Amino acid sequence: MTVKNAFYAQSGGVTAVINATACGLIQEARRHPGRIGKLFAGRDGIIGALTEDLIDTSLESDVDIARLRHTPGGAFGSCRYKLKSLEQHRAQYERLIEVFRAHDIGYFFYNGGNDSMDTAWKVSQMSEKMGYPVVCVGVPKTVDNDLPLTDCCPGFGSVAKYVATSIREAGYDVASMARTSTKVFVLEVMGRHAGWITAACGLASESAGEPPHILLFPEVPFDPERFLARVDQCIQKYGYCTVAVSEGLADASGKLIAEMGSKDAFGHAQLGGVGQIVAQLVKDRLGHKYHWALADYLQRAARHLASRTDLEQAHALGVAAVDLALQGKNAVMATIRRLADAPYRWEIGEAPLADVANVERKMPPEFISADGFHITDACRAYLQPLIEGEEPPPFRNGLPDYVRLKNIAVTKKLGVFEV
Repeated sequence: MTVKNAFYAQSGGVTAVINATACGLIQEARRHPGRIGKLFAGRDGIIGALTEDLIDTSLESDVDIARLRHTPGGAFGSCRYKLKSLEQHRAQYERLIEVFRAHDIGYFFYNGGNDSMDTAWKVSQMSEKMGYPVVCVGVPKTVDNDLPLTDCCPGFGSVAKYVATSIREAGYDVASMARTSTKVFVLEVMGRHAGWITAACGLASESAGEPPHILLFPEVPFDPERFLARVDQCIQKYGYCTVAVSEGLADASGKLIAEMGSKDAFGHAQLGGVGQIVAQLVKDRLGHKYHWALADYLQRAARHLASRTDLEQAHALGVAAVDLALQGKNAVMATIRRLADAPYRWEIGEAPLADVANVERKMPPEFISADGFHITDACRAYLQPLIEGEEPPPFRNGLPDYVRLKNIAVTKKLGVFEV
């Protein structure tokens, strides 16, 4: 049997556990020296493949690879760079295959979200058309939890744990000061079109009156009057009000409340500041003092508070990606399949990349309360196991002790390619 090399790349926004996936994938590849030669990683994601900037992971020690499990961020660098259709970007797809051919790469592992699964699928198509077979396997990752055909997405459980913890702690703070100071606290979390992270904040409220009192989802059109009435009701009843809001909150016409007018590299609207807008609305209309916070990168970088469930699934999916590739499973994504809620049981599955690419899974209506301001028991049953368990990183001198790999590049064999 011919031994082929492999290529792995991280894509899009990184998470607290994406390196755990890389850890599992590299460790599993090393267990099959007779099937997989070297495993190269793309420096800064798919750009590393296009520019032939390949990292030789065989030069990293087993100890350092194992330390990836505890390290946040993207160990090899990531990027927001979308390859469009084969017709529009044919030269780029051809370049990928050219690089793969030059370095004898027969396996392509792409670790990312919706757009990344689309890229992996297209690469599988192009490799077939160009007569150079490459087994392409998608490895899910996204804090937004919006990939279809998988129970959940690695990265989400840890973000969910972080935001639920943060709003619970902030709730204690606001409750302490509400009589003479801040009465309204707003936490803005990620979530462009899907409210999964906002929903996770709702886990902090285990009984009536506990924060957060209001959740604002992208799936529910924002009605300022209904919102203000609920804020006023909470303050009258509890003395204060805490709110979690998705960055992608929109009005009835679909216009984003916080759209800044610019676009990111994937062509998505650049968002930010909806928390301040909502908080200022309360101040202007009801007169209450407020504070607001933007979880931003903190929510997805917080490895110190990662969910053990999330960590275990992230690592397992890296292992599974290699196993699927060695079985010859091409153009598939490794998935999580839920077997039971309590106790939570799951197994590894797979889904065709063609069915995953560019499909967003939003919050189902049955997960949102009838009034649109909170989560249902069904949602809680789904979310709860995803945040459970702790596996803190090692600490040194009072701070998390993370690894930085050497990331030594492979000698280039081809000409320069501009991206």
